[in-house]
Amino acid sequence: MKKSISIIGSGFSAMAAACYLAKSGHKVTVYEKNASLGGRARQLKASGFTFDMGPSWYWMPDVFERFFADFGKKTTDYYELVKLSPAYRVYYGIDDFIAIADNLPQIVADFDAIEKGSGQVLKEFMYEAKSNYDIAIKELVYRPGVSPLELVTLETAKKIGQFFSNISKDIRKKFKNERLIHILEFPVLFLGAKPSDTPSFYSFMNYADFGLGTWHPKTGMFDVVRAIESLARELGVTFVTNANIEKINVQSKIARSIVVNGKTIPSDIILSGADYHHTETLLDIEHRAYSETYWESRVFAPSSLLFYVGFNKKIKNISHHALFFDVDFEKHAKAIYDEPQWPKEPLFYANFPSLTDKTAAPEGMESGFFLVPLAPGIEDTEELRNQYFDKIIERFEILTQQTVKSSIIYKQSFCKNDFVSEYNSYKGNAYGMANTLLQTAFLRPKLKSSKVKNLYFTGQLTVPGPGVPPALISGKLVSELIDKQLLNHNV
Repeated sequence: MKKSISIIGSGFSAMAAACYLAKSGHKVTVYEKNASLGGRARQLKASGFTFDMGPSWYWMPDVFERFFADFGKKTTDYYELVKLSPAYRVYYGIDDFIAIADNLPQIVADFDAIEKGSGQVLKEFMYEAKSNYDIAIKELVYRPGVSPLELVTLETAKKIGQFFSNISKDIRKKFKNERLIHILEFPVLFLGAKPSDTPSFYSFMNYADFGLGTWHPKTGMFDVVRAIESLARELGVTFVTNANIEKINVQSKIARSIVVNGKTIPSDIILSGADYHHTETLLDIEHRAYSETYWESRVFAPSSLLFYVGFNKKIKNISHHALFFDVDFEKHAKAIYDEPQWPKEPLFYANFPSLTDKTAAPEGMESGFFLVPLAPGIEDTEELRNQYFDKIIERFEILTQQTVKSSIIYKQSFCKNDFVSEYNSYKGNAYGMANTLLQTAFLRPKLKSSKVKNLYFTGQLTVPGPGVPPALISGKLVSELIDKQLLNHNV
């Protein structure tokens, strides 16, 4: 049965779902509230500089290949990838950093040079991490989170202990050097929780990092947005921008239409890739599956303070991706998760895409992207933004031994309030709901509404979780669920 499907939002999960549903023969229209597509992965162009506004790490290339292969395509049909070497640097002090190589043998050797014997330990750790990756990314995450039995396989039964221990504890049993510990804890931060709250099984993120490497689409992550948009249009998807969704109309517990800029659009199926909490506020209260108390009780991934900065000169002593861990890792984590507040001494991340992509900045100049992870829901003012920009730029200048602030010719900030206004993000979170043990798989908000027929959800607040690869998978999962329900005549 071919249906008219309205999709709310144009982030990766929504666009992926649009492709799959159009391939099944449905009439698919995507409604995006902003002027451009991509959701949090939008692109900013200003003063000759180009910035990816959101995701900047291209990990798990196999997931992207699997997505395009579902349509008989390859990533190379749409964009070119560059493997970064080094993958990234981690800074601890002046001329004091660890460069993460683009291959595992070199990383093993580098670990051993820092902590004697840790190279062999890392090999063993990565063997287990790859095993977890093969189970998780090739199997488990492609299950729709309908039943706890989805997690029960012969392979997961053998690893049951890893669901009840945590990454931090496991790493600290194996490694003593604090720098190596923090490097190994870093990848799970993409899952939105502290390493001490993330099950050991998620070590597969370390394999995504060290085993598969860090890549960069030739002219930025927006290449991927353009690629999926192009694929979607080839499949017949229609896109409507500047389309604010004001209401989801329900009759007899069945979603019947959406109200877009005051106009009612009848739909057989409504799928939201927008913020899950926000989408439910578009329903009358009796049709919402999750209460405000429920959302308040969830562990959310951090928000972020972002700066898009254009420099009128080339920046020295830096890599494409750089982590600044010259302050206390645990204190900053505490300020995000335990006692929400602006961190006194923030860790931060810097990304200089123009080192890899010459189109990202005018000749002889540099584009920079700075990020400070923050607790969701905290106060956000222009004064605080400026104060923290000064903090991180001052440290950046000291650690990289150069003056850069006087060379800034463009600067734009983006923080909690913008995540709320631009993306309707719950408490201004940047990455969705954290993947803690009690928020994994079937314990996350459902892809299908339990209160309203014909209403579905996709994205980082549902299955499988935060990140661009999981978003692509989420789009596939919800499309399969919709097609299955249609096949069974349950809508």
